[in-house]
Formats: sequence, C-alpha cells, structure tokens
Amino acid sequence: MPLILVSNDDGVYSDGIRILGKALQKLGRVVIVAPDQERSAASHSLTLHRPLRVEKIKPDIHAVDGTPTDCISLAVNEILEQKPALLVSGINKGANLGDDVHYSGTVSAAIEGGIMGIPSIAVSMMPGENYFFKTAADFAVRLARKVLKEGLPAGVILNVNIPNVPPDKIKGYQFTKQGKRDYGDIIAERIDPRGKRYYWIGGNMAGFENIPGSDCNATLANYVSITPINVNLTEHAFLKTLKKWKL
Repeated sequence: MPLILVSNDDGVYSDGIRILGKALQKLGRVVIVAPDQERSAASHSLTLHRPLRVEKIKPDIHAVDGTPTDCISLAVNEILEQKPALLVSGINKGANLGDDVHYSGTVSAAIEGGIMGIPSIAVSMMPGENYFFKTAADFAVRLARKVLKEGLPAGVILNVNIPNVPPDKIKGYQFTKQGKRDYGDIIAERIDPRGKRYYWIGGNMAGFENIPGSDCNATLANYVSITPINVNLTEHAFLKTLKKWKL
C-alpha cells in the first residue's frame, strides 16, 4: 500500500484537504501534514528564526505552526517512517494559474516534494462562493493513480487547476503551459483611525492574457488544466546565448 503525503496552504482544518485526504485513501495510506492555520501566499518560505511545533490531531493528521514548505520538510524528515510514494497538495480554495505559482504555498509544497525526489501534484480550484471539492477530489484521485503507476521525471511537478463546477460540467482535461494573469491594482492604500497610512497587498484577478494552450484559457473554458513545472529554473535556451557574451 503506497504512502501518500497530503498538505496545503489553507490549513489542516480546511474542507479541501479533508475531502482530498479521504478521497486519496482509495489509493493508499494517507498522512496529512499541514499548517495549523491559513498560510496562503507563503510561497516557498521556510521558518528559520524560531522553533516549530507539531500537534498530532488524530492518527495520520498533524498540524504544524509553520509554512507549507516547513510541513513537507518535517513530514519527510521527522514524522513519516518512510519516504512517501506521492505528495498531493490541496485542494486550494482559489486557482493557482500563471504567475500565481511563484506565490502559492500550495504549489510550493509540491515543489518541495519535487526537490526531494517525490512525485508531487498541486491541486487548486477556481474561486467561487461555494466550492465543488468533490469535483477536484475525484479528478485528483484519477491523476494520482496514473502518477503512482507512471511516475514523473525528476524535478517535475504537476500544477492542476480545476473549474469550480459540478462534475457533469467539466468538459475534460488539457495538458497546458503556464499562462499570464493580470492582478489589477495589487496595492490598496488606506488610512487608519489615527490618520496614518497603511497598505493591503493582494490584488484580484482583473483578467488574463489570451494565450492558446495556457492554464488560464483551459480552466475558463471549463477544462481541467494540468501544467508540468520544472523545479530547476535554468533557462537553457538563453544560457547558450549568454555563453557568447563578452563582459
């Protein structure tokens, strides 16, 4: 029975991770190691300047007072008895499309798995008032089963984005490239009751570039988007050009 590690950035008590973990039990033993509270947009940060604490909530469910990346590091190096066969991060409340992958704690948890040599999948849903988590969980099981069978190339993770609709509204799936989102006004300026200026960071999706074959185009057309992401960020094509430079 394969060991499957599950994490997220919405926190260990989120509905998304609970439904995902239960669904993946069809494939093996599931161990959840996730932040004790929401850590959205934590990116790939590690907690280095204070101790971390782990609370065992119930068998195979652990809460960490740190980032999603902390959770993966602790799970693999301390909590689990063996290296997991698969890591699935999600189900995130909100999409991780285009440039979102650089900020997302959900995607970064999967990237940490990829760095450690674990086949890893990040699963996110388009935003909405209600979330059809079963739609995402059912597809995650299908994809996880395939990844357990076929594996993934070293250093490659899958970033999956799923339309927030009932299962019968999903048109299918597409293998996509990373798109480009427009966040609009990302900084909101306010004045506090004492007259001092403060700022909120976090724009809303104002739109996206129309890039055929991209994750943005696929999900907005009600297709599941599956984007392979390379942990190694080297731009090999430009590296050849750089080697011709004389400084």
